Amino acid sequence: MTPEERLEEMGLTIPAVPMPLAAYVPGVCVGNWMFISGQLPMQEGELMYAGVVGDDATLDDGYEAAKLCCLNCVGVMSKLLGNLSRVTRIIKVTGYVSATSDFTEHPAVINGASKLLKSVFGDAGQHARAAVGMTSLPKGALVEVEMIVEFE
Repeated sequence: MTPEERLEEMGLTIPAVPMPLAAYVPGVCVGNWMFISGQLPMQEGELMYAGVVGDDATLDDGYEAAKLCCLNCVGVMSKLLGNLSRVTRIIKVTGYVSATSDFTEHPAVINGASKLLKSVFGDAGQHARAAVGMTSLPKGALVEVEMIVEFE
């Protein structure tokens, strides 16, 4: 089963690549590596998850936000590669969580992205990772996710 078929089976659609918020591009390929810029939980140009985990948002909100950020990263992969079957490995995911100073479950939030990658890419979706707490993110987003991907 292809990654595209797995997404369809999950009821997910590969989104169009969100427009960058500043002077950068959504992704860059160097050799057989792709560096994906931080993606926010955007859907059709609208920020879907804003706030601060531990204040006005829950861990579950953060998990869903991370999943949407990851889906936007998949959209970048699809646009740059034309075919998600070209992905040979998700190398590294970095997730940023807007959270209160006493919130310590950042890894559980970023699991939203990690579990989606495993579901879509199988063993190739297993990756190294960092989950980092922030005092704020662009546009007041709840989560931001960036990644490094190997492809053929």
